[in-house]
Amino acid sequence: MRSSDAKASTPKDFGLILDSVIQKLGIGPKLKKAEAIDKWEEVVGEQIGKVTRPLRIEGEALLVHVTSAVWRNELVFLKRELIAKVNKSVGYEIIKEIIFR
Repeated sequence: MRSSDAKASTPKDFGLILDSVIQKLGIGPKLKKAEAIDKWEEVVGEQIGKVTRPLRIEGEALLVHVTSAVWRNELVFLKRELIAKVNKSVGYEIIKEIIFR
């Protein structure tokens, strides 16, 4: 293979190609939702992570299981902060509400 042929066939950055495919398939928001659930404990910290478990996202609401009523009441006061942290962690405003159960 000649060196000029190698330059002509240099592959594009994989990340750019993947972003393009995700956009064309329209699955970006679903991936962000999955990422938000996956990052929950990292985002909220170890203490809250031990007493909660993200269940699913319905529309723009994240449903979170809480192990006790005391913690559920405490988390209500932190709701806005937690929403902001989750959205920042995925780089997209995917969550507008958290429902603690």
